[in-house]
Amino acid sequence: MSLSHPLRIVVFGTESTGKTTLAQALAAHFREPWSPEFVREFWDLKAGKISGADLGTIALGQMANEDRAAARARRAVFLDTDLVTCLLWDDLLFPGECPAWVREEAERRAAGVALWLLCDTDLPFAPDPQRSLPDAAGRAMGRRLWREALEKRGRPFVEITGQAGARTQAAIAAVERCLAG
Repeated sequence: MSLSHPLRIVVFGTESTGKTTLAQALAAHFREPWSPEFVREFWDLKAGKISGADLGTIALGQMANEDRAAARARRAVFLDTDLVTCLLWDDLLFPGECPAWVREEAERRAAGVALWLLCDTDLPFAPDPQRSLPDAAGRAMGRRLWREALEKRGRPFVEITGQAGARTQAAIAAVERCLAG
């Protein structure tokens, strides 16, 4: 596999489902790069003042993070979120404001993902000023929306459940199957 075409593996799910921790663990285990979620950095730069006018900038930053990590990969790159997640949040927080090009690019990139690791909401919620859905109803809605996003697109995914060790082992096994396949 060439450096420009590693397998893209998205660690996917609503907030507070252990995506960053899992992406980092997978990157360390497989000795491959991972891409951080851009909007966290952007939130800090903007002191939490994000508007619908920022959605294109956020998408560009997410894409740049992914592409930089992919350029360093040999076999796989682990993405801590992706543009489909950006779309889901855009629609939840800024209905009708997501630029059409972001939607088109999200679909194009989604078609090139080898595996999605759908992180369940079975971890305790970790409070964070950037989080929006802390209660049980919000987490259930997030779980449903993220799952439906993959099902609607017919994308290959493995649900990742359980606590830290079991979660990481399940993800490693899913990635090993993907790399072997």
